[in-house]
Formats: sequence, C-alpha cells, structure tokens
Amino acid sequence: MANWNDPQSRQGFGASPSLDGRADGRASYDMGLRRHMLSIYNYMASGVLLSGIVAMLFANSGMAMQMIASPVRWLVMLAPLGFVFAISGGANRFQESTLKMLYWGFCVVMGLSLSTIFLVFTASSIATTFFATAAAFAGLSLYGYTTKKDLSGFGTFLIMGLVGILVAMLINLFVGSTVLQLAISVLGVLIFAGLTAYDTQMLKNQYYHLRGTEFVGKAVILGALSLYLDFINMFQFLLSFLGQRN
Repeated sequence: MANWNDPQSRQGFGASPSLDGRADGRASYDMGLRRHMLSIYNYMASGVLLSGIVAMLFANSGMAMQMIASPVRWLVMLAPLGFVFAISGGANRFQESTLKMLYWGFCVVMGLSLSTIFLVFTASSIATTFFATAAAFAGLSLYGYTTKKDLSGFGTFLIMGLVGILVAMLINLFVGSTVLQLAISVLGVLIFAGLTAYDTQMLKNQYYHLRGTEFVGKAVILGALSLYLDFINMFQFLLSFLGQRN
C-alpha cells in the first residue's frame, strides 16, 4: 500500500484541483495525470511479470526445492521486506535511477520468494488465481480512479485490519488452525481489495501536488511498489484457499 511521505502539502482526497477555470489547463492536467498513472501501471505490471518469470524459472530449475531445505530460505523470505524499507525510507535521499534499480531488485527477490508456490499448488490453479486476481485488481483500481467518493476515511480501518491479520498469522503459526487460516485468507483478500481502490485514489490525488516537480519520477516508482504489493498480497491470499495442492 502507498505509505510514503508526500514532500508537498496535500489537498483532501476526492477534491477537484483548482486550475483557474481554464479549459486548456484542465485538459493539460488530465493528460499529464493519465500519463503519470499509466507509467505507474506499466512499472507495476512489468514488475509482476518479472517476478512471475523468475518464480517459474527458479522453481523449474529445482533450486526452489533446494532453497527450502537450506537456511538461505530465510534470507530469500526477508529480502523483499528489506527492499521495501529501503525504497520507502530512501525516497527523498536516493536518485530516481537508484529507486528504479531497487524496485527491479525487489521484483527479482520477490520472484525467488514466490517460487515455492509452484511446489505447493498446481500450475493450472496458480494461473487461474492469477487471472482472477488481475481481473479483480483492474476493476478495483478503475473504481478507485473514477469514483467521486472520498476513500480516505477507509485508510485507518484498512491499516488496522492489516495489523490484525499479521497478528493472527503469527498466532496461527503456533496454533495451526485451518479455520483460522481460512478466515485470515478471506479477510486478507478483502483488505487488499480495499487497499487497491484506496491506493489508486491516493496516487491520483497526489499527482496534483507533484506535477512539475523532480519528485514526480520517484512517485511513479513508489506508486508502482504500492500497487504491486496490493496485487501480490491479494493473489497470495486468494491462492491459499482457491489453489489446488499438488
């Protein structure tokens, strides 16, 4: 989800930007916004594709199976989190090129981490769940982009729900309840579905303050990372109860 700091002052979500009532200014703004959001979606989709390719190649090579049986698995599992912290925390310090490099590095290590799903679930169920997630993501993101409703009020609720899921997942590591796991999966899908719409609207509204600044290029990478995380988490939670096991 998008949680990076806006270097400019923000206007309320859902508010219409003031462009001095000029039709040419409105058209120019809309064109710039479309280019900005398209860049975010392109980076996000390319990142998901890269992760998927890496995951399949790593699993088919047999290295994923070897990784599970070695301590390296912990490094691979935690590496994506380190990249997320580096990108989010270094947004104001790093150059745009550095953020891009970190983003692609994150997508690669995320692919290594995701490779284990090919050892657990059938390829057909993974593909089916992926396309179902893609369709849901597209619809939710479109809703967040086009709706006039202010979604900012859902942010705190969604974050609280996300924290609750993390706590429940930690508890279930010791309990091992299948019922609790199913509940976590269902709630996870709902929360990241909400975050998809919420983050899309936030990214759209942030462009008003970022356009014309040097930060706009960095915002593309940060926005792509936010939507990537929404997509991947929704996919994993869906797969946990829709996927057919080997």
